[in-house]
Order: sequence, then C-alpha cells, then structure tokens
Amino acid sequence: MALINKSMLALDKDFFAKFKTLKRYKKNQIIIKPGEKPSEIFYVKSGFVRLYLISNEGKELTFNIFKPDTYFSMIWALNESVNIYFFECITSTVILKAPIEKVTKYIEENPAVLYDLTKRTLSGLEGMTKLMDALLSKNAYHQIMFVLLILALRFGKKKNNYTIIDLPLTHRLIGTLAGLSREATSREIEKLTKEKIISQINHKIVVKNIKKLEEEAATISEENIIF
Repeated sequence: MALINKSMLALDKDFFAKFKTLKRYKKNQIIIKPGEKPSEIFYVKSGFVRLYLISNEGKELTFNIFKPDTYFSMIWALNESVNIYFFECITSTVILKAPIEKVTKYIEENPAVLYDLTKRTLSGLEGMTKLMDALLSKNAYHQIMFVLLILALRFGKKKNNYTIIDLPLTHRLIGTLAGLSREATSREIEKLTKEKIISQINHKIVVKNIKKLEEEAATISEENIIF
C-alpha cells in the first residue's frame, strides 16, 4: 500500500490561500460572536484563537484553543446549528478563509480528507470525555495539573529536560480551561511552583517535572487532545 502524505489528508494553507481572503486580527479581538454564522471556514495561519462561552451564571469556559495550521468551524459546514461560542484571538493572529461550499465540495471529492476529519473529530470527542471526567472527579490541584499536561502535550517545546508551553498564558485563561476562578487557579499554580513541578517565565509556563503531571493523567495522549 502506498504511503499517503500527511499534508494530503487535511485542509491546508495551500487550499485556503488560493481564495486570497487573508485577514489580520489584534490580540483580544473577537473574530466571531454567539449568534453569528459566517459563510466561511477559518484557517489559522499564525497566532492562537480560543473558543469559549459564557454560561447562564456568567462563568467563562474555554473549550478549545486553535493553533497555527488548524481550522474552524466545520460544524457550520455540516449542519444548521446556531453558533453559541466566542472566537477570540489570544495573540495577534492571521486568518485565511474559504467559502463553506468550496470546503464541503473539496471534502466530498477527497475521501482521504473526510477520513482525516472524521478521525480527528472522534479522537477529539474521546479526549473531551476524558478531560470532563478528570475535571469533575478531581480537586482543584489535580484539575490544574491535568490542564497543564494537556497544554504541554499540545503546545509544548522541549528544551533540555524541560517542556516550555509555547503559548502566552494568564492564570485567568488557565482557570477558564479548568473551570476554576482566577484566584483558585493562582493558588494551585503557586503550589506547583513551590513543588518545582513548574516555573513561569514571561507569561509562559515551563514544566520542569512532566512525569509528575503524566502520573496524574496517564490516559491522556496527544492523539486525543481536542485543541
């Protein structure tokens, strides 16, 4: 069986670039608000975009972070559901866009792309299930450890024996991923810092003892992280 180039299995920047719809966004700028249903699919060329909602109780919950070479949101292309999320730039961000009808046609004509999309969707669902189970069954300390491990797997860069989470993080943002307040998040991060499991440099977290984090979340792997 011939090997399939990984770049052939997904919608990539070459596909989006041909539509010449590049747009630049500033840090903290909202790209999409609840109730809006764009007629395009968005590809992150550079920067980071978070998907979050505000609950009826006014609590902010982050469900996903899109990094470069990922795209959102196929749900608009596949059904008529109303968007309930905010899409906000964590950093300065460059986005490429493609019309939904062009994206769906491309997927229909390329079974390998559909396969890749289905596989990633199912892996993401599995990861979400494991994450929700962990966040509901563990205390705040372990919740933060769980979230930091996910971030390290998804955005981590190895340097010597450490892993740098290459994403500008605030305690507030980490808290919205763990379902905790900023104050509670800060307390747990302080504990992890004192235990020399992590350190912080210029809003980036350095994981100094990733084995400890892995012990707390042995079932999580990069393949089933939804971000």
